[in-house]
Amino acid sequence: MQVSIDLGLTYSIGPSRTVLLAIEAARCGGQSVLHDNIAIEEAVVHRIEGESGLGTRIWARLAIDELRLRYRAEVDVTRPAPHLERHAAAPLPELPAEAFGYLRPSRFCQSDQFGSFANKRFGGLSGGAKVAAIRDWVATEIAYVPASSDAGTTALDTFARREGVCRDFAHMVCALARAAGIPARYASAYAPGVEPPDFHAVAEVWLDDGWHLVDPTGMSTEADAVLIGVGRDACDAPFMETVDDAQPIAQSVTVRYSG
Repeated sequence: MQVSIDLGLTYSIGPSRTVLLAIEAARCGGQSVLHDNIAIEEAVVHRIEGESGLGTRIWARLAIDELRLRYRAEVDVTRPAPHLERHAAAPLPELPAEAFGYLRPSRFCQSDQFGSFANKRFGGLSGGAKVAAIRDWVATEIAYVPASSDAGTTALDTFARREGVCRDFAHMVCALARAAGIPARYASAYAPGVEPPDFHAVAEVWLDDGWHLVDPTGMSTEADAVLIGVGRDACDAPFMETVDDAQPIAQSVTVRYSG
């Protein structure tokens, strides 16, 4: 599946004139960047590796007080359609280092607070079947309500309020999967089916043969999501970080099928 991405950002950055960006499609297993181009007006840039070695981040030092950016990419997504139920959980002693750390609670995914609920609700299942049940529970029990949460909303808040946006859905899956003994990480992504068009958030879980994408919003699948970066939660994978408060002037995210 080929996916085209066209991103435009204009933000007031403030006197620091420095911004850290995570917006480029990752060059990783399951997707190939056929071509891409990024243009940032009046900026000196350099790249660093993304969290867990996936994707890149861009430091941009601006000569002006505004970030003016255009990013375009064509990505071939080659992940097979998901069949979670066919996959077993990896025994804890066999987990690789890249997965083991994603068993622990984090700032927005307080998995240590969900152990009793996860055991009661999903304890009779294992492996991918348990992950599928968690995905379906979040999709059914949490209402997708735009602007219903903010940058401080945690999985505990979402569990109590029963509403959120893609970020909150991903946090909820990560918290419940970790509570159930399955490594899970937050992932930022692009996807053609996101409404309204914007950056998207999904989860990835580690089963017997590697990472598997899980999107309880139903807006994307393994076959069309383009990963940008990953982390313990949204704190590790924001699309932009600045020293001063950044104020949006204009933003457009267009993601569509192509080829």
